[in-house]
Amino acid sequence: MSNDHIYDSAPWTPFYSMATSADHVTDQPQEKHFSSIPAMVVAAAQNYKEQKAFTTCMPNGMNGHLTYSQVDEMSDAFAVYLRETLGLKAGDRVAVQMPNCLALPAAAFGILKAGCVLVNVNPLYTRREMTHQFNDSGATALVIIDMFADKLEDILANTGVKHVVLTSISQWFSPLIRGVLNLVLKYWNKAIPRHNLNAQWLDAAIEAGRKTQKEQNLDVSAYWQGLQREETALLQYTGGTTGVSKGAVLTHGNLLSNLEQVNSVAGSHIEAGKECILTALPMYHIFAFTVNLLAFYHKGAHNILVPSPRPIQNCQRAFDNYPITWISGVNTLFNALLNEEWFTVYPPKTMKVALAGGAALHKSVAARWRSVVGTPIAEGYGLTESSPVICFNPIGHERENSIGIPAPLTEVRIVDNNGATVGLGDAGEIIARGPQIMKGYWNRPEETAQVLKDGWLYTGDIGTMSEDGHFHIVDRKKDMILVSGFNVYPNEVEDAIARLSQVQESAVIGVPDDLTGEAVHAYVVLRESGLSAQDIIKHCKTELAAYKVPKKIVFREDLPKTPVGKVLRKDVRALAVKSEKAA
Repeated sequence: MSNDHIYDSAPWTPFYSMATSADHVTDQPQEKHFSSIPAMVVAAAQNYKEQKAFTTCMPNGMNGHLTYSQVDEMSDAFAVYLRETLGLKAGDRVAVQMPNCLALPAAAFGILKAGCVLVNVNPLYTRREMTHQFNDSGATALVIIDMFADKLEDILANTGVKHVVLTSISQWFSPLIRGVLNLVLKYWNKAIPRHNLNAQWLDAAIEAGRKTQKEQNLDVSAYWQGLQREETALLQYTGGTTGVSKGAVLTHGNLLSNLEQVNSVAGSHIEAGKECILTALPMYHIFAFTVNLLAFYHKGAHNILVPSPRPIQNCQRAFDNYPITWISGVNTLFNALLNEEWFTVYPPKTMKVALAGGAALHKSVAARWRSVVGTPIAEGYGLTESSPVICFNPIGHERENSIGIPAPLTEVRIVDNNGATVGLGDAGEIIARGPQIMKGYWNRPEETAQVLKDGWLYTGDIGTMSEDGHFHIVDRKKDMILVSGFNVYPNEVEDAIARLSQVQESAVIGVPDDLTGEAVHAYVVLRESGLSAQDIIKHCKTELAAYKVPKKIVFREDLPKTPVGKVLRKDVRALAVKSEKAA
């Protein structure tokens, strides 16, 4: 057994109980339990009433907002519309496909209040991907942004979706601003296509729900009061980076446990009703859904929604116009901000903490952020399948190049290919067990059995644990490169390349090689010209063992990424294969 380890000023006191050298469990009493997400949402509305809950901020500064009371009333009315007008039943799946905007929380909370299951759908999905997710989830109703109505029209007949509700990016802006914005989007940007869908607008759906609620004197809480924590709340689809997109079944308890864990870790740094969080990551992604939407709603924060952070200048007005105290992001988002003069010359003075996840945080980015902003980036770790947070750096005790320690009531082990715990400092697969771990993949028992074993989630990530219980990510198991029998982890090589100031970002992959089995290739995006491939290789030779040094450097203008900014190495590999065939 190891000694107890307590951070004197940390917001929570982790108790390390390590049965073996690389096992780790943290135990911490949780705050008040809600039986369901709707119970939490209603409680927040009662606590913060007329305070602003959400503001959508457009790149030009145009905006609209909703208070906690408005979100609560609108989501109640939408729940009635789903149950009474559309005739949906508890447990029916309802998909939501839109970027960050005011309609998303109202629709999502309404679906959950109706006792239905929410299905988050990436609005950038192709017709094929949309068809797969609608059919796989069994969604019978869909709330979709008007910008993608033409895609839906093309595939609707091939799905089980029977009811369509349309919304817009300008939903609930003032009439004048909404009119101007819609004209610009429709006629100038040509972002709103023509369509012939038989659909109801969200405004009309909510009004219909209000009318029914009043006429029948309905108590909306009757839809959700019987919900228990073990019941399914969300089908959150994996990004499909390792194969066909699968729906992680997340219960009310999974999501609420993670909310409680986040609050236990960071709650003493969050002033109830006084925070302002920037949501540039899409809320249909599990990181922003749990942390930004749920956890900060619970604490009465004002959530500033950026529909799209690309280009990164789209975030400027949000920083200019609002006292941002928190931001969640991935390495590429923070790196992009640090490459903007408007951000580095006038950094946000109100910022408390930036929360990082989704991909490895480069040391150079973390150091530059602290230098420019004056506050830290607290890196965490998790997966869609874990709601998502598994580990977190205690705020005020951030550890460089570490994902921190397990969230309360979470066990983490590092194991070899046979499931045996490895020694301290040795690399192995990260596995985790806790109340935030999914029930399984929707209708995929065989794939569930591959990742859930005896209650442990096998993450597919390679990591190590230090003597004091801090965990470190090495890389994705499937991204590991084998050079002459030696393991090469792309994150390590990318981090070395990132130390060159002229480099914007990079992606490192393994390609077949007759002599070494695989060879290391680096795809690099430059911030400024003047750096050659040989310069990068020479630099890497001073940072890395010889077998880790890239054999080839390929310069590109950009790299393929997920909607949250994570570089897609599988797509980079596809580029490499295509290039080899062309040669």
